[in-house]
Amino acid sequence: MKDLRRRFERFCCANSSKGIPNLMLYIVAGTAIVYLVSQMAGNYVLYSLLCFHRESILRGQIWRLFTYPLTYGVGNTNLLLIAISLFCYYSLGRAMESVWGTLKFNLFYLTGMVMMDIYCLIFGGQADVTYLNLSLFLSFATLFPDTHFLLFFFIPVKAWIFALFNLAVVAVNLLFNPFPSNLFSVISLANYFLFFGKDVLNVLPMSWRVKLRRSGKPAASRPKVIPFDAPNPRSAPEKAPYTHRCTVCGRTDVSNPELEFRYCSRCKGYYCYCQDHINNHTHIQ
Repeated sequence: MKDLRRRFERFCCANSSKGIPNLMLYIVAGTAIVYLVSQMAGNYVLYSLLCFHRESILRGQIWRLFTYPLTYGVGNTNLLLIAISLFCYYSLGRAMESVWGTLKFNLFYLTGMVMMDIYCLIFGGQADVTYLNLSLFLSFATLFPDTHFLLFFFIPVKAWIFALFNLAVVAVNLLFNPFPSNLFSVISLANYFLFFGKDVLNVLPMSWRVKLRRSGKPAASRPKVIPFDAPNPRSAPEKAPYTHRCTVCGRTDVSNPELEFRYCSRCKGYYCYCQDHINNHTHIQ
């Protein structure tokens, strides 16, 4: 599984410019058009043509599998709230695309749509863009956990706090809702869990992650004994093997096990960076 993820990352890195650039711009613009047309017309004709409808899809209207994200907010008369929401989702998507590259972000969004389509076609129900947008936010919070959002427009709250709250709500739905409706939120967020894997723990504060790592390591049976006549480490440094090494600062997962390391999709090649430099370095072309 780890090797498969590594191959996928390399594939996305080598083809990062392929796909639909600025995908969120087209989605947000299309959503705004559908919302404004529906508000001005005073009916839901356009909405009814684009929304997810299982019976209509089974009769051949397959475009509904991909157009339902454009129906976000239809029926909500609070224009300011809709405008702020669309701007936020556009900003989140653009930030993720700048880190991942066009192809990986396109595949991420498409996977979320397809997983929700599969669930609703099998079990019924209405595919809702709410969880698709939630997967965007959770991914952003995992990549940038210390980013501040303003609760009620004036209370600064870090992204990881919002993310943990939403994940807690998903867990409650999974545990207490009847089957199969309890699976809807989890399957709708399958793109988030598939693309991040164990890296979903990056949404936790660094101090929490360090404690988890230390608690998972077995304690040494006895202290390390250094011979009295051991050579001076400065005169004969021992090069410890490592898996990841930051291209900028040179720190590795051996010298600094508390750090997270990622590969940049915008650099031409396979360049690794630590968490302090993944979003703060000059891209190698």
